[in-house]
Amino acid sequence: MSDYAIQNLKELDDSAVQFGLSPDVEARFGRKALGGKQSGLSYQRFAPGYRQGFGHRHERQEETYVIVSGSGRIKIGDEVHDVRALDAIRLDPDVPRAFEAGPEGLELIAFGAGESGDAEMLEDFWPAG
Repeated sequence: MSDYAIQNLKELDDSAVQFGLSPDVEARFGRKALGGKQSGLSYQRFAPGYRQGFGHRHERQEETYVIVSGSGRIKIGDEVHDVRALDAIRLDPDVPRAFEAGPEGLELIAFGAGESGDAEMLEDFWPAG
C-alpha cells in the first residue's frame, strides 16, 4: 500500500442511494478509498429544507464537520445552532448530532478520527413540529 492516496469524493459511490435517502441526500465516504487507518472523511449534501430523520453519536470517533456551502442548522444534544459556509463544528464521540438544510441546501465535509463502525443511530432525534 502506498503512503498517500488521492481520490475525488464525487467519484465515490453515493451511499445514500442504498439507504433510500436519495435524491434528498448524497453521502460519499472516503476512508476505504483513501486507505485511511486512523482518519476518515465524507462528503454530504442535503437538499433544500431536508432534515435528517435520525441523529447519531459514536462510541470512540471524534468528528469535525466543515460546512462547504449553503446553510442550515445542527442539533447537538438538546441545542440547535444555525450553520453557514465555512463554519467548523467539532464533536466529542458521545455527543448526539443531526443536520437540517436551509432554503439553498447544505453541503459539508465530515472528518472522523477513530473507528467508523461505532455509530449509534438515534430515531426521533428532532422534536415533532
